[in-house]
Amino acid sequence: MTPHPKRKISKGRRDRRRAHDAIARPHLVTCPTCKQRRLPHQVCLHCGTYRGRTVIEIEEEAPSGA
Repeated sequence: MTPHPKRKISKGRRDRRRAHDAIARPHLVTCPTCKQRRLPHQVCLHCGTYRGRTVIEIEEEAPSGA
């Protein structure tokens, strides 16, 4: 048989333990080149720049038409 808790864990103690389990929103900064929101210390996925330099070339999407 598996062991069982000797006393019930109160709701307050349970909730205090879970206080850090919430999912945090990602911190976003504005790209100085294209003004889009991006993660800090990351290459901008919209314009391909990082710290004022073009790091990756972004291809323009072709319009999908018939």
